[in-house]
Amino acid sequence: MFGLVQLPWWGYILVLLGFTQITIMSVTLYLHRCQAHRALDMHPVVSHFFRFWLWLTTGIVTKEWAAIHRKHHAKVETAEDPHSPVTRGLKKVFLEGAELYRMEAKNKETLDRYGEGTPNDWIERNLYSRRSMLGILIMLTVDLLLFGTIGLTIWALQMAWIPLFAAGVVNGIGHFWGYRNFECKDNSRNIIPIGFFLGGEELHNNHHAFATSAKFSAKWWEVDTGWYVIRLLQLIGLANPRRMLTKPRMVLSKNSIDTDTLKAFISYRVQLMARYSREVVIPALRDEKKRAGKASRMLLRRARTVLVRDSSIMKTSQKQRLAKVLENFQSLRVVYQFRIKLQDIWSRSTASQKELLDALQEWCQQAEATGIEALLRFSNRLKMYVPQQRNT
Repeated sequence: MFGLVQLPWWGYILVLLGFTQITIMSVTLYLHRCQAHRALDMHPVVSHFFRFWLWLTTGIVTKEWAAIHRKHHAKVETAEDPHSPVTRGLKKVFLEGAELYRMEAKNKETLDRYGEGTPNDWIERNLYSRRSMLGILIMLTVDLLLFGTIGLTIWALQMAWIPLFAAGVVNGIGHFWGYRNFECKDNSRNIIPIGFFLGGEELHNNHHAFATSAKFSAKWWEVDTGWYVIRLLQLIGLANPRRMLTKPRMVLSKNSIDTDTLKAFISYRVQLMARYSREVVIPALRDEKKRAGKASRMLLRRARTVLVRDSSIMKTSQKQRLAKVLENFQSLRVVYQFRIKLQDIWSRSTASQKELLDALQEWCQQAEATGIEALLRFSNRLKMYVPQQRNT
């Protein structure tokens, strides 16, 4: 059976990749960055195109997806997280991620609590939500008409794309394997630095650290293709990022802790804690390894992770390893204690501005008094930070 369009074998592959990339962009730009996190505004025409395409290729209901994803962030890595591999196992999330979504979508409490602000117009109520399978059947018909029997294969792969790669890879592997730029209180990982195949969703740790940012890349060498599409849409007036990750601002001549420092510290806290690990903890660990004998090197071999990881997501074995490291190496104990003290300052939700400012000043004084060169440099650099200037 031949369709209306005849292509060479590689042409059908390009069609499949094109269709699936549109679906990925619909998920990452419309569902994720625009609807779930409100990090992006899109022109109604673009927004509705993505809505329509998702109806055809996935049957996803916007309210259900946004609500489940918001709950994932609110309850991350707990028993209430709809799809955490930490609590449910990697195999379960990777192979049955779509089923976990369908189960949670039946939870009215989740939809009522986390689904506010999503589309509720006539077409959503009467077609997209009520007739979600109709769109999928229309897509099957279109694929068969256009490409003949091979259209069935294209359609089947389209249907499997999001359940496998978005629900399985991002939600499963993205909380299990990869690298971390930022030590947030979950197991999120950047799967690879080139976010091409999944529209930037590969940069999952960056997203969890800055959930309301429309841009997922954080390092100059990371690629977020979804962000490139946003910039293109912005150029022609069809999209507008509301919030995005910004580079911390410094004034090199500034050498004191003041209210500007405090505001910057709170605003850049995730980046600053990452810098502390990179510029204080890791050099201290490296120095200890140089001085260590064979037995000590064995203890320090896997110390890096536990020295920078938040204790709330550590396994019992990691906590035990950390305790041994801190017990045996004084310099590591000192820099680790100062990391915890620094983290505690911005965790004081009920403290006044003066109390926080006094605490930050005291932290710098005590850090400089240790005589540890890396702590002194970090303290001096901390004084240079200032908040971002507001556009007028």
